[in-house]
Amino acid sequence: MRVAIIGAGVAGLTTAKVLLQAGHEVEVFDRTPDVGGVWSRTRRYPGLTTQSPKAQYSFSDFPMPKDLPEWPTGEQVQAYLEAYTWHFGVDACLRLETTVTSVVPVDGVWELTTHTGSRYRYDRVVVANGVFCEPLVPDFPGRDEFEAAGGRVLAGTEFLDVEEARGKHALVVGYGKSACDVTVPISGVAASTDIIARQLLWKVPRKIAGVVNFKMLLLTRMGEALFRYRSLRGFEKFLHGPANGLRRSMLNSLGSVSVKQFGLANHDLVPSGQMEDIVKGAIGLATEGFFEGVESGEIRVHRDRTIARLKAGGAELSDGTVLPADLVVCATGFTQGVPFLPADVQERLFDERGNFALYRQIQPIDVPGLYFNGYNSSFFSPLNAEMAALWIAADLAGALSLPDARARQADVTAQLAFMDAATNKHHCRGTKIIPFSLKNADEVLADLGLQIGKLTRATHWLNPVAPSAYRKVTPALLARLSRIEVGDHGNPREASRLPQR
Repeated sequence: MRVAIIGAGVAGLTTAKVLLQAGHEVEVFDRTPDVGGVWSRTRRYPGLTTQSPKAQYSFSDFPMPKDLPEWPTGEQVQAYLEAYTWHFGVDACLRLETTVTSVVPVDGVWELTTHTGSRYRYDRVVVANGVFCEPLVPDFPGRDEFEAAGGRVLAGTEFLDVEEARGKHALVVGYGKSACDVTVPISGVAASTDIIARQLLWKVPRKIAGVVNFKMLLLTRMGEALFRYRSLRGFEKFLHGPANGLRRSMLNSLGSVSVKQFGLANHDLVPSGQMEDIVKGAIGLATEGFFEGVESGEIRVHRDRTIARLKAGGAELSDGTVLPADLVVCATGFTQGVPFLPADVQERLFDERGNFALYRQIQPIDVPGLYFNGYNSSFFSPLNAEMAALWIAADLAGALSLPDARARQADVTAQLAFMDAATNKHHCRGTKIIPFSLKNADEVLADLGLQIGKLTRATHWLNPVAPSAYRKVTPALLARLSRIEVGDHGNPREASRLPQR
């Protein structure tokens, strides 16, 4: 088939790689001049690093270079993704600096139009533009006055050069990872650096007590099992039953360590609730140098406040405090949308609350020929995107035996309701699967009738999950698909259906 992929980030690149290997004709569109998505040089803010260590933030069959640091920089990740593109021949499929303006179903295919007016037709479309594509910048009262006086308001992904903050009074809005990341380099050059935090979030140390890498605790199957999933199996039933007290103590002791390690109580930066509530906010890795900057006074955090209004040379906070300000950097999240799809298609993508209603985070229930990848943001984003790409390849070959539409819709509804409760609706309109990254991979592989070995999975209960453990899954699926003879319209003549678990 001819397949269009919108987005050349992690999800788009691995989808292109898998579909090329499965024999499809693929074209990848991206508006930036380079691959990488959030790692592109056009949106890479100073201080950007991975949240997961390099061993976990990699594809199963293309490990990150050994000489990279444990938490690679944005530039290093982009170079890694570029190397992945060349290695697997995806570079020949790229249409960079090309903005997709519309994707419309026409006569059983999809007509894609670009910003130049060029039109192309494809059998299938994969939306991989990412859930961190369009930054959300608050509409601050007084912004016009502030900017008329020479002030600047930028999204975090628009702040590309730390020299823009030199000698200025800088405000950073937000308290997530990106806010704390960008604050550290700003504080090294700015006249003053204030961070405005509407809500404090728990931060996990990279090295707990300065010794134990956080991946040993949270990037294991045991770490994921500490958070209750919608269905419990095996040892999980024990953890959330007889051992529930022990489970809570394990999580909350991590919070106690964080409070002591970062001196949070000394600076009134202890978040409300307990560490086990971290999933209901945002699981964030502590930025190196951030709390040290707070301790030294270079960074000032204003907790439980917002910017009430901007004015010439300053900002008034919600408690009446007035701060000098020349530069406002907003790390305030992103909007999840697909503006290039027509209204009647978009209506079938969302539930009544505006959540993306996608089966396995991949497939709309009632929009044939359309898939999504990268709408499963996780601690293991490359791995989860790779597994989703395999699912798409199998479905294109007619090799998935899925429940009927009604059953799939019920599953999507139940999953969204569960995530609403589990994360206090902090799941980016249904596009974030943290902390249940491995659950998602297991469910996708179950649909494919594939899985890594039981012994390997058992070791992942206590050891960090290595994407390389999944490296045999892609060859196994491709071997199966090669035995399917496909007709003129993608309908298998002799479809040896993949077995179900």
